[in-house]
Amino acid sequence: MFLAETEPTTTYTPFDVFMVIFTVLIAAGLIRLLMQRPRKNIFAIGFGTVSLLVFLLADYKMISGW
Repeated sequence: MFLAETEPTTTYTPFDVFMVIFTVLIAAGLIRLLMQRPRKNIFAIGFGTVSLLVFLLADYKMISGW
């Protein structure tokens, strides 16, 4: 009977907001890198792409746990 009376716990933390903000910043930086006209920095584009994919995966796992 006591198990039925417990309130559901949430796994949401304030750090989740920072994760989403960092993801948006990485996406904005990657878009900025891709829009450069004269010469593109291939290493920076690759690093930004991998970072964005990692953060998107982390955000997906984080949000699915809410």
